[in-house]
Amino acid sequence: MITGIVVALPEELSTLTSKKIDKGGCVFISDAIVLAYSGTGANNAQAASELLLAQGATRLISWGCAAALSETLKPGDLILADNLIDANNTQLAIHSAWHSYTKNLLSSTLKVHIGSLVESNTIVATTQDKKHLYAQTGAIALDMETVAIAKVARQNSLPFLALRAIADPVSMDLPKAINHALNNGGDIVLSKLLLYIARHPTELPGLIKLGLHFNAAKNTLKLIAKQLNHVTAPSQG
Repeated sequence: MITGIVVALPEELSTLTSKKIDKGGCVFISDAIVLAYSGTGANNAQAASELLLAQGATRLISWGCAAALSETLKPGDLILADNLIDANNTQLAIHSAWHSYTKNLLSSTLKVHIGSLVESNTIVATTQDKKHLYAQTGAIALDMETVAIAKVARQNSLPFLALRAIADPVSMDLPKAINHALNNGGDIVLSKLLLYIARHPTELPGLIKLGLHFNAAKNTLKLIAKQLNHVTAPSQG
């Protein structure tokens, strides 16, 4: 049994491997685990999921960071989604032995938050927008890729798991520099980021704070990565 893991960002990828992967590509990190570096967004995540299936994956994991919608969540908290909500408000429940097994496994070392994860087609940057989305959906967190990966898994009758760590809390408005530094592919261009900071130095404290939050999320993912062989144990799913 081969587990395929979709990762959107290179920083998230680094929590699983030091191997070089080009965006849109994949690599085996063991005989039974293959990673795909998708880039951000639903279309990229779908393409990466289909690539993993072509490599022989028989189940899929969405791996990376998420934004909190519930005020109870803080940076670094782990979300093990049991329900997904797409951009059209359609729900996809996750009921599997694999989910229950992973919850029990990770709960011995981490606090595991169970709840709904909602899809967003764009970055949700402000506290006001996060609170509005929470009121609309009841989802505790959001990201841009998980639902697309889950839909590929469902279409192929494969087990699916979403493992996401909180990078930005509800109380934080994302620095405007983030959106200004994005290219059309959803990647942050360092030169654009630095130029924006140079012109708007008041953005720097917010970026530093976001970096600390992102590191907290990465540390949680690294802890899970140490147990990845158990999470992907062949008898589960």
